[in-house]
Amino acid sequence: MPKPHLYNSFKILALTAAAILSGCQTLSSTAPKTTLDTGTNSPLTAAMPVMDRTGRIAYVEEQGVGAAKISTLYSIRPDGSDRQLIEQLNGYIYAPAWSADGRLLAYSKQAMREPPKIYIYDLTQQTRNLIVNSNGSNLSASFSPDGQKMLYTSTVGGNADIYELSLNDGSTRQLTTLPSTEVQPSYAADGKSFVYVSDKVRAGRPRIYRYDFATSSASLIATNGYAASPQLSGDGQRMAYLNGRKAAIMTLATRRVVDLAETGLDEPARLSPSGQYAVYPTRSSLVIASLTGGNSYTISSQAGTVIRSPIWGR
Repeated sequence: MPKPHLYNSFKILALTAAAILSGCQTLSSTAPKTTLDTGTNSPLTAAMPVMDRTGRIAYVEEQGVGAAKISTLYSIRPDGSDRQLIEQLNGYIYAPAWSADGRLLAYSKQAMREPPKIYIYDLTQQTRNLIVNSNGSNLSASFSPDGQKMLYTSTVGGNADIYELSLNDGSTRQLTTLPSTEVQPSYAADGKSFVYVSDKVRAGRPRIYRYDFATSSASLIATNGYAASPQLSGDGQRMAYLNGRKAAIMTLATRRVVDLAETGLDEPARLSPSGQYAVYPTRSSLVIASLTGGNSYTISSQAGTVIRSPIWGR
């Protein structure tokens, strides 16, 4: 079975990547950076809001290739301390996603010769439950703000569409039915809408849309070309996403885009709970960047591993 990309579900579905976009603002490459070993306090965390500083970042470390691929899911504090092992398997782990209260972590895992399935890990109880076991690829889970529902993408119907699952009774409803590819849903903080990715205008050229639950309709969020993996800030003013091949942040009211970095992994930025910081991977490290001061620091991975899919929860 071919390997799905961690965040870029369009690679799962054999869509092509686009060239790097131009005309966007970039954080200064001379911004101070500090390389941290796990467990060392960072110089920026003391200034973080409590919700950021005391939250946890989940991420995946990969090593090996092919049948020897080992994926490990960890969570850590933003200063690199208190790393905890959540899951390890011979195969792939994709797209972890926190519940709003930081207690539950959803993610997809794919053992060798099996399709991706979605699990939920309870950090308090230290229990793991299989939630979505449909035929086909099941990816990109996103908890509703109240924790009662979960969005995800599945190819159970033969096409990649977005579904909403009730975590109370297990009922599922299909939200998209187009012949195009609809993937990577992510709830807005008010629960009234979600952002997602579709190539309905041109196959293989994904764009970002916002789906409104009240009208069951979607509207385009204007971006310059290839755009994927969206995530809205808690106040709804910013969107983290993959801008071409760069981890980027857009201010929605002005459409101003700040490109944080070309990660070399086609990985998006992910926002902190306050929306004042972002985290993204650069192969062997996590980078945590201030969106106001331009400063950043890195947390290094273990030797020989590749870091993917960081997500910052409370």
